[in-house]
Amino acid sequence: MAGQAGPGAVSVASAIVSVVDELVERVDAQDRVLGVVSRWEAVREGWLHRVATVVCRDGQGRFLVHRRAGHLSRFPGHYELGVGGAAGVGESYEEAAVRELSEELGTAAAVSLRFRFLNRNGLSPHWLGVCDAVLPESVAPDPGEVAWHRWLTEAEVQRALQGWTFTPDSQEVFGRYLACGASGPGRAPGLGG
Repeated sequence: MAGQAGPGAVSVASAIVSVVDELVERVDAQDRVLGVVSRWEAVREGWLHRVATVVCRDGQGRFLVHRRAGHLSRFPGHYELGVGGAAGVGESYEEAAVRELSEELGTAAAVSLRFRFLNRNGLSPHWLGVCDAVLPESVAPDPGEVAWHRWLTEAEVQRALQGWTFTPDSQEVFGRYLACGASGPGRAPGLGG
């Protein structure tokens, strides 16, 4: 994988920065709710809001990596480690993560919030709640959201992050995920590893 751009790779310059309007909670530097705003407004003004992502593992401990569909408004064609999106009004990180799993991968699973951090990568600053879930190897991604997917070992993900065009936060999410002890050879969260 090293040195490869991956299937259907695109350049960073092709990331489109338009945002579909949806309501989110504007939050402060301590992740406390300040009010309800449109996501477009939050991105335009640089206001903090909440985003949830799920690092998906299979029973063998491999990671699900996918390429975003080419027509999406945010980072079309980029690879991504997590499945996620903005938390809606009144939604916890976990609730948003479960919803995103259903919408993007057509699956339901229990999720665990592993950590959250103030993410300054991407379209605008936001609180990113990183959850994880163990999924069956066979998932049915929505082709309108996911153009390609594959289960990769930790070493394969490390190589892909060096050569493929990932979303801006994927490297940091992966590093923090490994650092929090949720990973390890042959381990997947929730499997007693």
